[in-house]
Amino acid sequence: MKYRLNRRRFIQATSSAIAVGALSSVTTRAVAQSSGELRVLVNGGEVGKAQIEAYVKPFAAETGINVTPITQDLDFAKLELMMKANNVTIDASPLNPGAVFPATDKGYLEKIDYSIYKKEELDGFYDFARDPFGVASLVYSYNMIYNTKKFPADKQRPANWAEFWDVAKFPGTRFLVSGQLGAEGPWEEALLAEGVDLDRLYPMDIDRIFASLDKIKPHIRKWWTNGSEIQQLMSGGTGDIMNSYDGRAISLIDKGSPIEINRSQAKLTWDYWVIPKGGPNTQNAQKFIEFATRGERQAVFCKLYPEGPSNRNAFKFIPKDVARKLPTHPDYVAKSIPINGRWYAEVGSDGLSNTQRLAQRWNEWVLR
Repeated sequence: MKYRLNRRRFIQATSSAIAVGALSSVTTRAVAQSSGELRVLVNGGEVGKAQIEAYVKPFAAETGINVTPITQDLDFAKLELMMKANNVTIDASPLNPGAVFPATDKGYLEKIDYSIYKKEELDGFYDFARDPFGVASLVYSYNMIYNTKKFPADKQRPANWAEFWDVAKFPGTRFLVSGQLGAEGPWEEALLAEGVDLDRLYPMDIDRIFASLDKIKPHIRKWWTNGSEIQQLMSGGTGDIMNSYDGRAISLIDKGSPIEINRSQAKLTWDYWVIPKGGPNTQNAQKFIEFATRGERQAVFCKLYPEGPSNRNAFKFIPKDVARKLPTHPDYVAKSIPINGRWYAEVGSDGLSNTQRLAQRWNEWVLR
């Protein structure tokens, strides 16, 4: 088993023949499990460790169900392979939105049984967190961040993406995320810079996105492609302002870097807990996901690994200083944008999804 701690695992629907082989060998061994069993993917690395402590161990203790945590990721290719082989023996897993919606359309996922949830927990979920075929697990965000030496708090600094685009009023070295993968890019930021309202971003106008990017392109020193680049660019003092994963920025701040996060017009994205259709222990999987998305359980996870809970009840159990670091703090969500994964997955008459269309357009545009 292996795990690659990379934020893009949340939004890519890529495949790996090696990983598929590993997953297949694991699942094959699970065929003969009893109904008192549960096999759940929990990601790997620190995320996997936190999920085991926050969810797996206490769920097994509460229910008596024997849970086998598997420290791997699931993506669309692996899920489809299991379906076509009629060998679905994974019961529950986190899955990124880029895979959830195509999987839903193909009938690969069980519906979530919300009838087993307490009303107070259902009421605690953010609207974006509840899908018929998945429940949001951890949430993270893209934000504007400043170097406070360049943009100190007692002086005027860019407050939104329109002002980030205003290089005359706010000069400085700028970086933005690359759009080479389509599923991730400065798309929403470009429209916000054009004055599009938060609640009118979707469906996104791709021509208008690139017209806006044309204006900022000469002023972007680098289009970053992974989280480690953010830390290199900002910790070394090279950059003055950029968009960034919240966790990377918090890590810099905690280490003493002169960085501040602007939570206004942040973008929220997340994994879903899902249940592959036809698994051996679907009822146990329903119970597990209900358990793992309770506010109190998510609070335990967030204290182990600083990502945002999808259930607002979690904040009843999180210290204020920790809560203020999480992207789904109610004060931040009120001025953030949940990314519309369904729009990214939509396929047009040309057979391309919007994700594919953005990637294709980007890779032509960036070379001009």
